[in-house]
Amino acid sequence: MADTHQLPPMSDEQRALALEKAAAARRRRAEIKALLKTGSLTLAEVFEQAEVDDIVAGTKVYPLLASMPRMGKIKAIRLMEELGIADNRKIRGLGPRQRENLLNTFA
Repeated sequence: MADTHQLPPMSDEQRALALEKAAAARRRRAEIKALLKTGSLTLAEVFEQAEVDDIVAGTKVYPLLASMPRMGKIKAIRLMEELGIADNRKIRGLGPRQRENLLNTFA
């Protein structure tokens, strides 16, 4: 069966632009996680940035929590399960109660 959802062909220039945009997004997300890990940025500040920055808003919650000081991967998974947050949830997809619960956890 043929794939009916092919993307339109991209020129070399468009492909290079898309690759640079993706690389910039990865750098921005890595920067946010590094600042969280060192305590230079709070979770509340990340939520504020997500209101105006689509890259931050599109960041998944799990890697963000796993980068919090004294958190780690296992604790992040347990916390997300406890708060009813899906493992693939992005910041922009969090409900007000979920945001509040996360902020209270790290207050």
